[in-house]
Amino acid sequence: MGERADENAIEIRVEEISQLFDTLDPFPFRERDLDHEAEDYIVGWARELPGDGPIRIVVHLPASAGGAGAADGLQDAIRRFFAYRAEAAARDLKELFRIGRRSLATGLAVLGFCLLVSRAVAGRLGSGEFARFVEEGLVILGWVANWRPMEVFLYDWWPLVRRRRLYLRLAAATVVLRPADEPARLGPALPPTQDCP
Repeated sequence: MGERADENAIEIRVEEISQLFDTLDPFPFRERDLDHEAEDYIVGWARELPGDGPIRIVVHLPASAGGAGAADGLQDAIRRFFAYRAEAAARDLKELFRIGRRSLATGLAVLGFCLLVSRAVAGRLGSGEFARFVEEGLVILGWVANWRPMEVFLYDWWPLVRRRRLYLRLAAATVVLRPADEPARLGPALPPTQDCP
């Protein structure tokens, strides 16, 4: 295994695979949501990895806890979970642009109205200080009405795109199970799950 692969590895240590999943989720193992702590840990570590190349998720657990098909089942569950998260981020991005378009239409209408009113005010009140104050105030109000759509189209969408890309990388990650006693760069152990009565 090359150095590159080790750089893109997320190491997790658990006592049993069920620690990675939300115990309150009623769905079967492969369709369960990841536990919030496990998700935060995986996503947080993935953010620190280089932006290119495949990700490996190495799960260290006692040999007795991992059956023959456990790695495949775990990989399917993680793939489904992060693919769903990527779809949710894409929907959030679509919704953000929809809100941005509506805000832009409203902002442009307010700007046009303010420019028309400021011209009318300038014609009625003349060129005095008060007329200039009202005229410039209306123009500023018109531009302020466009602040939110400009924020959406210039800045707000970037974090959603980055999050979606990260989730897609995690959905494509290879999951490897290793015995817990095998030497490796280990992350902190996740706390044991609490079963509900």
